Amino acid sequence: MTGYYDYVLGLIPAALIGVTAALYLVGVPTTAALPGGALVAGTIMAHAMFVRAPIRPADAGARSNP
Repeated sequence: MTGYYDYVLGLIPAALIGVTAALYLVGVPTTAALPGGALVAGTIMAHAMFVRAPIRPADAGARSNP
């Protein structure tokens, strides 16, 4: 069963390579396209770490009970 973090692990290299290639094909120089791809990949990683942070199973029960 694939979960959120499995998709994140696949999206990181896909975003880095895909966004860089797309920007390069549009005409952006490689020296500017690569940081653009890295920015998107970094945003995906930051979302996985800080917005939807993994929790331990012991913490999951504590959060569901008010």
